[in-house]
Amino acid sequence: MNPAGSAILIPLGTIYSAVTRARLAAYRRGLFSVSKLAAPVLSIGNLTTGGTGKTPLVEWVCRALARGSARDDAAAIKKVCVLTRGYGRENPKTQVVVSDGAKLLAGAREAGDEPSLLAKNLLGVAAVICNPDRLAAGQWAIEHLHTEVFVLDDGFQHLRLSRDLDIVIIDATNPWGGGRLLPYGRLREPVAGLSRADCVVITRADQVENLTSIKEAVQRLAGDAPIFSSRMLSSGIRRLDGERIDPADSLTDPVGAFCGVGNPKSFFNHLRGAGYQLAFTRTFTDHHKYTQPELDALVEEARRLGIGSLVTTAKDAIKLNSLDVAIPCYVLDIEISLDEGERLAEIIQNTMSQGV
Repeated sequence: MNPAGSAILIPLGTIYSAVTRARLAAYRRGLFSVSKLAAPVLSIGNLTTGGTGKTPLVEWVCRALARGSARDDAAAIKKVCVLTRGYGRENPKTQVVVSDGAKLLAGAREAGDEPSLLAKNLLGVAAVICNPDRLAAGQWAIEHLHTEVFVLDDGFQHLRLSRDLDIVIIDATNPWGGGRLLPYGRLREPVAGLSRADCVVITRADQVENLTSIKEAVQRLAGDAPIFSSRMLSSGIRRLDGERIDPADSLTDPVGAFCGVGNPKSFFNHLRGAGYQLAFTRTFTDHHKYTQPELDALVEEARRLGIGSLVTTAKDAIKLNSLDVAIPCYVLDIEISLDEGERLAEIIQNTMSQGV
């Protein structure tokens, strides 16, 4: 960042800090009302912007709810719904039912990339609704989908809606967002806000050497809240059309990697750790909407370097279906693996029992 840009952002950061602290204080004092849905609400959020591994954890929690329900008799199975804002969609102020849990009802253009990916991965497990007014979306879901439990995506700062469990994600590779609030840094609120967390999940724990010191810092801020460590694992490699391939066949030659995610460095490191040789990498902004000329440029660069294929993330791939990629393009699917995952699942189930 150039000095002139930094000079402009410092006063903006001061204003953002003052507004954020005033808003948090108003909720603490009861000056702003908090509404409650007629069903348990589990929130998953973070202190920083973008790229913390939130979407895989949302999926994990939804599946944990489904596994817990399956242990009961069939009549007791809960209907789960993900409530999300849906960043990067065409009409951000409207409600979009991305999935009713049984079928997809909207694509990435209408819903945004992350909600579309969640809806696709959670078919048969959970519905997904985009709406900046999560309370209104929840009330609609109870009435029309008979939802019995909600997972609030990116909900830690959405204080208007009461929740029964607050799970906060800390990315081990950038835990404190540079130590400054937006827009100068990546913090959405002061780190002291971690005291509101009921659980903390540290993601990408395998990509750092100082995990112990991060855990100690988190514990000081989060008090007695349980802390879980996690890592991202490759769950498969496929073509853009969805065809699964043998991972061993895809590792033999160098590839060009590209992505538009919040933490591109982590994606590229993940590929290298999985054995891929990256001849070049290209980074786009988070939630980037690709154009045909951009993909043509990637293909041209690959051909210039003698590379026969490209690889990207599942979040990016969901926006490439209507575009043409002239060379093979692979998608790396990932999933989150939690240490003591059963313990977190038990906390979730206990919350469900208390929230009913």
